[in-house]
Amino acid sequence: MGPGRRTVAEAMTVKRRRKIDQILAAGSSEARLVRRARIVLLAAGGAGPAEIARVSGCSLPTARVWPARFAARGIPGLFDRPRPGRPPVHGPSARLAVVATATSFPPSGASVWTHRTLAGHLAGRGLRVSPATVGRVLAEAEVRPHRVRGWLHRADNLDFWRQAGEVCRLYLDGPAEGTLLLSVDEKTGIQAKSRRHPEIPARLGRDARREFEYVRHGTVSILAAMDVFTGQVLAHRIGRNDSRTFLDILVTLDQCTAPDLRIHLILDNGSSHTSAATRAWFAAHPRFTVTYTPKHASWLNMVEQWFGALTRRLLRRGDFTSREDLEQQIIDFTLDHNTTATPYQWRYDAEAEHARYLDRHPAPQPQPATDALPTAA
Repeated sequence: MGPGRRTVAEAMTVKRRRKIDQILAAGSSEARLVRRARIVLLAAGGAGPAEIARVSGCSLPTARVWPARFAARGIPGLFDRPRPGRPPVHGPSARLAVVATATSFPPSGASVWTHRTLAGHLAGRGLRVSPATVGRVLAEAEVRPHRVRGWLHRADNLDFWRQAGEVCRLYLDGPAEGTLLLSVDEKTGIQAKSRRHPEIPARLGRDARREFEYVRHGTVSILAAMDVFTGQVLAHRIGRNDSRTFLDILVTLDQCTAPDLRIHLILDNGSSHTSAATRAWFAAHPRFTVTYTPKHASWLNMVEQWFGALTRRLLRRGDFTSREDLEQQIIDFTLDHNTTATPYQWRYDAEAEHARYLDRHPAPQPQPATDALPTAA
């Protein structure tokens, strides 16, 4: 092994290897950059220029130059050096103005910046820059004003993990013996739509075709209760999603369940589930026990898994001539599901996830008081 290749191996630190792996894994990496990263990895593994050229399909000079640049400069050595050309028209202050404007809120009447509106806004303040230049500046700074990521602010993380742990323990360990565990929720506003022209089924070499025009026939709302330990579902059409409707369902559950069984419900924080009338009904019927999912975490309610299957397999591509037709097809789907129902395999453990969360976000340690003067020994 020659000294140059030893230098490449020595330059391959853990941090640089991680960065190279990111370049190879990213779908947005340039092809030439990916090729250079593979050449460097081969060189770090002890391959010579001839073997690198054969494996990567490059020339011998290419197989020599990129390991040498990496050994001298690290990851920056994999990128092209600046080439001579026309000097930049806009200096650092103009580029800073573009980035600062793109990272501020747009004016009234708009909710997002575009390259053209950014250029027009800056022109009104004496900086003339083209939309193309705005795009290049933002790309270099990795500022993407057209993209947004959602986030959820939780006022009390400890309360969230406590409630999530209660729900997960029910799924993983089960309630007390002689208790029926039901996951209950509503799915409202299901649209009954029919296509103006019939769908053309798929053929060999051609996907199914669907005409884009449709007719609305109204909406249907349902309430579903899933037996967590059998996977079977009871679905019921509801006219309104309010406390009175929910209480009627509770009465039905009470009457249809064997009197020697207790009933444990998992509910989200919907208004019909937490209203004063609902809580009073639960207090008057001690047979029922309720565990609520944390706020903004209805995905912990297992019946949502069934709603997802209903959407994928029926609602998303269904054709419904009326609300009654939609209701009947939901009933047929439910009956077919119940004939082969099996319980969902729940693996999410909120307590273990909470421990990992604390590892990633350790609580701040209390600082010693600084107002007291040290005493002499």
